[in-house]
Amino acid sequence: MTDSTLTIEAPEGAAGSAGGAGGTNASASGADVGRAAVLAHRRSPAQDLADEMTQGSGQAVWLRELPFLTQVTLRAQPDGPSSEALAGALGVGLPTRVGEVAGAIDGIGVAVLWLSPDEFLAVAPDEAQTGVSPEAWAGRLSTAVGAGPGQVVDVSANRTTLELSGPRARSVLEKSCEIDLHPRAFPVGTAVVTLLESTGVIVWRTGEETWRVMPRASFTTHVVRWLLDGMREYC
Repeated sequence: MTDSTLTIEAPEGAAGSAGGAGGTNASASGADVGRAAVLAHRRSPAQDLADEMTQGSGQAVWLRELPFLTQVTLRAQPDGPSSEALAGALGVGLPTRVGEVAGAIDGIGVAVLWLSPDEFLAVAPDEAQTGVSPEAWAGRLSTAVGAGPGQVVDVSANRTTLELSGPRARSVLEKSCEIDLHPRAFPVGTAVVTLLESTGVIVWRTGEETWRVMPRASFTTHVVRWLLDGMREYC
């Protein structure tokens, strides 16, 4: 079976382009600089709330945004050929049950979250850290699926990621989240789609005292200020 582990390679024949190898290197360098400049001008959904989050945090609980994570929605039948192809391309097997996170359960690296029996969310670090764009991720995974049954969609701009940490983080979430967040029911490496108050989010436990809350981008301000309000008694 061909190794389809995610790698982004330069096109063959690049050295033969105008200007020879030196010209190719210069073009690549220019493209890298141009892409870096684009990335430097991005604005995240919670960027304007950074000061509020800092001021509203304390030793018991603190809140910050983890912006620009790569997020790709995957649709495939479990144990089918498309699932196997996606797992091969990701280097991570797809989760098989409610709440399961495959791969980097702590969120440092590539992780795949179970959303429904045939729907998953692949999450990877920011392009600025990996050098791999969300479009490249999605393209590679789409190629892996090929003409098989399944779907790959880049949803990186669809939601942002908030990180709530500290010994009182669970207490803050429990004020508005009706699911059982006790470690016996929600251990590290668990993620579910649920409601925070009346807002749909993904809640992902990445550490004993660390949680990720992933709202739609348009609900970010509401969710940030809702969490900050819940943090007041501890800060």
